Amino acid sequence: MKNKFLTFIIFLFVTSFIKGQILSLPKNLQPEDRIAFAMYTVHENTVKMTAQFYPIINYEPFEATLEIEENGKWVEKTKAAIRYPGYTSLFRIDNWDDTKEAKYRVVHNNKAFYEGIIRKNPINKENFILAALTCNSIYPRHGGDIPRTDIVENLIKLNPDLLFFSGDQVYDHAQHYLYWLKFGTDFKEIIRNTPTICIVDDHDVGQGNLWGAEGDSSPTLSGVSGGYYRPAEYVKEVERAQTSHLPDPYDAAPVKQGIGVYYTDLKWGGISFAILEDRKFKSGLLDLPKYAPDIFPEGTRDAIFDPTVDTRKLDIPTAKLLGERQLKFLEDWTTDWENAEMKTVLTQSVFAMVNNYTGKHDREIIADFDTNGWPQSGRNKALSVIRKSFSPMIGGDQHLATFVKHGVDNWGDASYSFVTPAIANYWMRWWDPKNPGKNRDKNSPKYTGDFFDGFQNKITVKAVGNPSSEEIKEGGKLSTRVAGFGVIKYSKSKRTITFDCWGRNVDIMNPNSKQYKGWPITISQFDNFNPRESFLLPTLDLSKEKQVVTIRKSATREIVSSVRIKGKIYQPKVLELGSYTIEIGEGNTPIKLFEIISKSKNSERLNVKI
Repeated sequence: MKNKFLTFIIFLFVTSFIKGQILSLPKNLQPEDRIAFAMYTVHENTVKMTAQFYPIINYEPFEATLEIEENGKWVEKTKAAIRYPGYTSLFRIDNWDDTKEAKYRVVHNNKAFYEGIIRKNPINKENFILAALTCNSIYPRHGGDIPRTDIVENLIKLNPDLLFFSGDQVYDHAQHYLYWLKFGTDFKEIIRNTPTICIVDDHDVGQGNLWGAEGDSSPTLSGVSGGYYRPAEYVKEVERAQTSHLPDPYDAAPVKQGIGVYYTDLKWGGISFAILEDRKFKSGLLDLPKYAPDIFPEGTRDAIFDPTVDTRKLDIPTAKLLGERQLKFLEDWTTDWENAEMKTVLTQSVFAMVNNYTGKHDREIIADFDTNGWPQSGRNKALSVIRKSFSPMIGGDQHLATFVKHGVDNWGDASYSFVTPAIANYWMRWWDPKNPGKNRDKNSPKYTGDFFDGFQNKITVKAVGNPSSEEIKEGGKLSTRVAGFGVIKYSKSKRTITFDCWGRNVDIMNPNSKQYKGWPITISQFDNFNPRESFLLPTLDLSKEKQVVTIRKSATREIVSSVRIKGKIYQPKVLELGSYTIEIGEGNTPIKLFEIISKSKNSERLNVKI
């Protein structure tokens, strides 16, 4: 480890000297300028806030204070150390009254002050708005230096209830701190007053691709063997800066090298969000030559371009995507509906390979192992759990906006997934299949419909924000038509979710402004577990509305689905003929109906008094 860390320090020095830095610390920083920005969440009456500082110098204190305004006066609530490396402080306030809005300020040395608003819980709002962003490249060669003011101004006008940055906030692979400061100061006028979920993807930790292998150490920057190339302390600093303000992890036990975990849930405004780490536990590629020596005669690699390869051979049943710990978390989260009417799963990337051209539109890629289409068994296992809670999925990473419905055993038997466009990106991707999709909606483009992705996973494509023909000719130069952000609007009374996909430099409040082709898209919450081929249990007629209904297999007690229903009438769907237990209600004493038989057609009705 010492040799690796020394090599890393030399690498930083040499690359900085040869290439130069496009960013540097602001000159002439004064003591009153020490606080750069802060991010916070509120979950189950606990506030967690990470304050980010510029370097602490001249024997200034490595401590800061969080104050709340009460009756016109600032009242100190807690202190926190400023941790190095990274210069971050983590504040925590338990027993928080989330029914009221409150002004806060971070104080350093009684000279630097940073103010914002901790929102009240919008649990009584009819409509909940989430803004989702990803891939924040800043390099001038592809227009990444375009100011973010258009996005920030739109978000301020939109006034979302929650922000989600799904990863790749930083693209520099050696100087996370400088580029993280740039990200935070670019977006601070919206994040200072809005709860923010921020997670970590491969570029944030200094890698082009990441197969985390439960925190293992990778000997190469390509990372194909699995694990992190940068020293563990570098990874810890990144995660501390970007995720320490999230609610406490479901299971805080670290992975290998002492690297922490942050997968957790957040309840806000009547929506429950599962926050996943779909890179950290993902298996590396070293075992691929053992399973398919004819495909990998010279060792493993991260992509396949040969169209004759049968990619079904590439599935390794023991390979992991989410890992057992996160699957257990999702199972437990499925039935936790306290203070929640709808649910959503937040990920770094889509659980499929929804691209077939990458970099330039000149050579079709057959299998891209960086996508979560691999490993197929791990992908299907994860989707089989996620659909149980009727949750859509939202992610980023791909530099290509897509909206798909996943399939496990059959097309359409799992959740919808929305990938937002990049804030700015160089590495373009396209979804441009040779043959039209099957079962397309009327008048839909040929690239929509039912497909097998590169790993032979079943996907139903509804919309794609492909780059234009002009960009194809230019070889992938940034155009603001393929950059942007997503907006997700939840109607809690209707139980519908509308997905907006906006480009850059567009006034989203102007009724004449247009989104990417194919958007907006509105679905029902119940569409996320609405297989084309299913079996029916009896219709439930309940005496009270909005009850939680959980379906289990009678023999194994395995959860099939769990949802807070709309109204009083609900007919559960299942995937197999058989016997089931229906549980109605929350807590430890739900009403249970045993040995309920599913049928292909079922007109039976059960009246249940709550």
